[in-house]
Amino acid sequence: MAAVYKSLSKSAKKVEDTENDNNTTTNGGFRKNKQRVLILSSRGVTYRHRHLLNDLAAMLPHGRKDVKFDSKSKLYQLNELAELYNCNNVMFFEARKGKDLYMWFSKVPNGPTVKFHAQNLHTMEELHFTGNCLKGSRPLLSFDLAFEQEPHYRVIKEVFLQMFGVPQGARKSKPFIDHVMSFSIADGKIWVRNYEIREVEKAKGEKDSEGNDIVPESDKSSSKKRKGAPNAELKDTDVSLVEIGPRFVLTPIIIQEGAFGGPIIYENKRFISPNQVRSELRKAKATRHNARVEQVKERLGKLETLTAQAKKEKDVLDTRELFA
Repeated sequence: MAAVYKSLSKSAKKVEDTENDNNTTTNGGFRKNKQRVLILSSRGVTYRHRHLLNDLAAMLPHGRKDVKFDSKSKLYQLNELAELYNCNNVMFFEARKGKDLYMWFSKVPNGPTVKFHAQNLHTMEELHFTGNCLKGSRPLLSFDLAFEQEPHYRVIKEVFLQMFGVPQGARKSKPFIDHVMSFSIADGKIWVRNYEIREVEKAKGEKDSEGNDIVPESDKSSSKKRKGAPNAELKDTDVSLVEIGPRFVLTPIIIQEGAFGGPIIYENKRFISPNQVRSELRKAKATRHNARVEQVKERLGKLETLTAQAKKEKDVLDTRELFA
């Protein structure tokens, strides 16, 4: 019987391995959500960009952080790099002029690719929020209702789901859900926040929403035990959200059909490049400077005309004229 049990267990193990290779579960036949994210940056990132990358890498247990990518023009090479590391998602931080940060979210190898301009970056170290969560825990993803109103927002939502959604049973992940990632849309921008789900047991003497006194759980359990009840009631807890960090704002620029290439299926016409904003500010400063220079020239011209008129109109009774 032992030999029969060993042979049956080996065959069952082989069947389970083949099903895992085909990305199917043993119960129900559904495909597993296998996601791996390659996280890397370009040359020229600042300390704030680097700390944001480290914070996001710590929040994604199914992510792999790689060294800096040298090229900024040949981004299609990231597809080969993702295939080399067995990743099907790429999060690329592109720094420009040591100031601007552009974030690329791509689905490898078939796309799509979304390019964002990141603003208002605040990392965990500088915020000092009281929220906390277990490293490697799975987050709840909360999306604004506006994500369902426009087609390009629906594409962005799906990319975020596959990028930030930690699959069940992923490598280095914990089987707990103790924080929420919020994605809200306001003024054409996507505001990203991270909150801890904090549950606090209500103290004795507090009242619920209906105005009734709350009985502590210890009293309930003791009364239940005295009455011989088989099951105890659930605990009365206050659920609140406490921000953890990081926080940043994303402005969508373009959506490409392929992975770091292909035709552009969406372009944000309202997006203004930070280079153009800086040039407009420089032009405004230049116009103010030119106006001040013109005012100085006019004042000097008036002084010259006044002195010339004074020289022409000589007084006969002037002492310099009388005793010349």
